[in-house]
Amino acid sequence: MRSTTRDNSYILLALVIMGILFYSSSQPYEEQSITSTLDQLLAKEPMKNLLSTIQFSYADSEISISTLGYSKFVEFFIRKAAHFVIYFLLGLFWFLGLKNKLTSTALTVFISWLLATGYAAIDEFHQGITPNRTPLLQDIQLDSIGAATGIILALLFFTFHKRNHKKRNYKSKKR
Repeated sequence: MRSTTRDNSYILLALVIMGILFYSSSQPYEEQSITSTLDQLLAKEPMKNLLSTIQFSYADSEISISTLGYSKFVEFFIRKAAHFVIYFLLGLFWFLGLKNKLTSTALTVFISWLLATGYAAIDEFHQGITPNRTPLLQDIQLDSIGAATGIILALLFFTFHKRNHKKRNYKSKKR
């Protein structure tokens, strides 16, 4: 098992993300809301007719323009995209940081996913003790999917890269 500066840098990036998430979860919703900014930026409510056709349930709440209003509806998608992306990065950085430190790829995938998903659960618990924040099982699921996506894409990249590298080495030895 070899440890490199690059591996440790990825682990550090994962820890930084976890710190940012902890800080973010410490803030009440009102301090993070961007609806007033969206009200200004989207004053003409672009694509409202199209977006008005979207309606679904998330954590036992109806998500639609008619129930939330235009800006809160858009903010909902921004916040959920942020969940996915930040945990995509967290899973990815754990995988990249641990891939040369653990004994097998399967173990690296599992531990990376477990660290990201476990932190998602801890983060939601933390939100539960923060004023005006609500912990949601659905957010843990979304975070977990984001982490798994980051890990799987990295795994596919390294698998593809390794196969191409072996093919190139085989062709050059044949000559």
